[in-house]
Formats: sequence, C-alpha cells, structure tokens
Amino acid sequence: MSENALRPDGAVSPAFIKQMQGYGLITADILYRLPDHPGLLQNFIWQEYDTAPEFPVLKRFLDFWTREIDGLLHSVTIAHCGLIKPAEFKAVDGVLQLH
Repeated sequence: MSENALRPDGAVSPAFIKQMQGYGLITADILYRLPDHPGLLQNFIWQEYDTAPEFPVLKRFLDFWTREIDGLLHSVTIAHCGLIKPAEFKAVDGVLQLH
C-alpha cells in the first residue's frame, strides 16, 4: 500500500478506499448564467471522486445546484480518470549496480 494512502494516525485515507472501490477523480467545468445578468456566462470548476459512466455524485451535485442556486446551468463538461490502474511491467535485459 502506498505511504500516501495512510493518514498520520496509520488509518487508510477515505480517498484511497474510494479508489479501491472503483471511484476515479472527476473534474466538471460547469458553465452557468449569472442571475443578475443572464446574458453572461460564468464557469465553476468542481472536483470529486465518482464512478463512470453513471456519475451519481455529480448528478447529486447538479440536482442540488438546480434546487438551491439561482444561476441556471448552461452546460457541463467533464473529465474522468480512474487513478488506480493495473500495473505495467516491462522486461529488463540487465541490471547495472553502482557502488
């Protein structure tokens, strides 16, 4: 297990546990209309761990946005990457040791 996955108290970080459960990092670029100036668009960058292709965490956030925030959504562009992937191995022809 990576040293970065452990918290100072020795417990595994919640982010690492999510990654082991298939979550990946999602970045959403949310373009919305300003409430006082609907002709102007503003962007909001949002990041969270989520699962593709359903993106339940993003959907909950966008539902919250439409219920609670005055700015009407214009568009949402997402990028998603699974951070924990199968390891890649390469054959080594030889080993050189320097003392």
